[in-house]
Amino acid sequence: MKDVSVVGDAGQSIRPDHVAVIGAGVVGLSTAWFLQDNGVQVTVYDKAGAGGGASWGNAGWLTPSLVAPLPEPAMLRYGIRAVLDRRSPVFVPLRADWGLARFMAGFLRASTSAQWRAGMAGLVSLNRWALDAFDVLADGGVQAPTHEAEPFLAAYRTTAGRDALLREVKHLASAGQPDVQATALTGDQARAMQPMLSREIGAAVQLHGQRYIHPPEFLRSLAQSVVHRGGHLVEGVPVTDLVAQPGGVVVQTPSGEQRFDACVVATGAELPRLVRRFGVRQPLQAGRGYSFSVPVEQVPAGPLYFPEQRVACTPLGGRLRVAGMMEFRQPDAALDPRRIRAIVDAVQPLLTGADLDDRRSEWVGSRPCTADGLPLIGATSCPRIHVAGGHGMWGITLGPVTGLVMAESLVKGQPAAGLEAFDPLR
Repeated sequence: MKDVSVVGDAGQSIRPDHVAVIGAGVVGLSTAWFLQDNGVQVTVYDKAGAGGGASWGNAGWLTPSLVAPLPEPAMLRYGIRAVLDRRSPVFVPLRADWGLARFMAGFLRASTSAQWRAGMAGLVSLNRWALDAFDVLADGGVQAPTHEAEPFLAAYRTTAGRDALLREVKHLASAGQPDVQATALTGDQARAMQPMLSREIGAAVQLHGQRYIHPPEFLRSLAQSVVHRGGHLVEGVPVTDLVAQPGGVVVQTPSGEQRFDACVVATGAELPRLVRRFGVRQPLQAGRGYSFSVPVEQVPAGPLYFPEQRVACTPLGGRLRVAGMMEFRQPDAALDPRRIRAIVDAVQPLLTGADLDDRRSEWVGSRPCTADGLPLIGATSCPRIHVAGGHGMWGITLGPVTGLVMAESLVKGQPAAGLEAFDPLR
């Protein structure tokens, strides 16, 4: 990867004093926080409010041991079937959309074993430090806790599904992934740990060493910490353009403009709008996820995952958040109630004691997915304009460590080791 330091008019590297961060999701707020930790003044812009978007309604899992590129041969076969099935947890609409077609073409090219291994090698460098970055935030005053996910169960109808996950865990370990300890369970053993699993569940895997958060609480606490440490948070104001000038970057909004030494664009699925003309051409698509919360007779002790249905359940605030779906549509499209119904139909036979008709906080959010399944982290063709995004389903898990390495790159004047795979200009 090229040098991602801020470069002065004479070509020398300079340390930025004031950086604009555009986007107040977990990636943007983490970047702002770690810049502050390095003595940099920050101003954070968000067109809505801090902690909204895809960061708000996700499952809240911190599972770096499971982070892997989405494109791979098995997902390719699954995706082809999904095009034809509106009930599928991965939905690709058949419509005339050049951007989606370009994304899918890139996804096809990346769905090989060789590409997956190359992408995995890059992600390992982030995955190893992902949980440590949460600990640094906690030590620095971010008060919302991370919770130990014990037990964390992946539940299946059959032993064949369970054994497939155990093979996948071994495959990830062979690719250099941080060690995942997994225990095979029978259905009865799983129900003893999580009584709300129905008799439909015949086998499960217990994953050890995972964590989870309450996403709205965590994002609220992270934003409060940024402000408490002297950051300026500008909410409800969209950034309309970026203008690179000698010695700085001008951030333009409907209410005026302000000059900064550098900026980081972390606007999720809308990232290309501001940075395409600065050389960022990697296809990026909104992979929309859905969630809602329901009351349960007994809140489970830890998260539940139904891999074959691709549905995640997390205990949050006395209720159960149910999240799923990967829907490739425009980021601003309205919530489609058929997607909610598909999630309900998928998990209803697998849970007991959950009132899936008493849903609250039905939500859809746009996860930014790159065609090759790897995030965009680093400088654009303008060395004062950086990007941090494209994490797909792994934005919460990798948000803080992305902020850490982005801040180090800006302040130290050199890219953090192992980021070559995430070059925004690839």
